[in-house]
This record gives sequence, structure tokens and C-alpha cells, in this order.
Amino acid sequence: MESVALLFTAALFGGMVLYSAGFAGFLFAVLPPDTAGASIRRAFPVFYLLVIVTSLLAAIFVWSSDIWSAVWLGVIAISTLPTRQVLMPAINQASDSGNKTRFGVLHGFSVLITLAHIVISGWVLIRFVS
Repeated sequence: MESVALLFTAALFGGMVLYSAGFAGFLFAVLPPDTAGASIRRAFPVFYLLVIVTSLLAAIFVWSSDIWSAVWLGVIAISTLPTRQVLMPAINQASDSGNKTRFGVLHGFSVLITLAHIVISGWVLIRFVS
């Protein structure tokens, strides 16, 4: 069970790093801004769903051997729900209305949430080897 939890946690960590540091930047580098923005907007719900499912599965599989890791993986899943369902639509609305200040604040908050999730999942990975 712990090996499965390790694989899910590694997928969670790697997926978040790749998406946030690679995929989004890549799209904006190779596509016109309007096309890149529309593509990112379509991809984010899937990204957040992946984070929710992967962190929940990792939490379930690690529960019997490391409750603290399971709790923190659960925190990732639970905090991603309002990020996906409330924050992301608010970011899109701010963008659509041209409110750059609100967009910047909300987008910055979503980036901080994702960075916190990356740090937490990295910490859980380190717990597997210590």
C-alpha cells in the first residue's frame, strides 16, 4: 500500500511542477496570447481534478502507515476544491471583465496555493525516504 501511495504522491508532485512550471509557460511561448489563454482556461479544471483525485488516492493508500502524510495530502485535496470551483471562475470573470488588478490578485493567490501544494507533496515524498 505504501508503494502505491508513493507512486500517487510522486505523480501529484511531478504533475503539479510540470503543469505550473512547464506546460503553462510553454503554451504562452508558442501560441498567441488569446489562444494560449483559452487553452489554459480549458486545461485548468482538468488539472485541478487531477490534483484532487491523485492527492485523495495517495492519502487513502498512505493512511495505514503515515497518518500525518495522509492528513496533509487530504488538505491538498480539500483546498483544491474551492480553488477549482470558486477561485478559478473568479479569475476567469476578472479576466473577462478586464479587471487586471483583481485578476492579478486572484491569480497570485492561486499560484501561492499551487506552490503550497507542491511544497506539501514534496515534504510527503521526503517522509517516504526518511
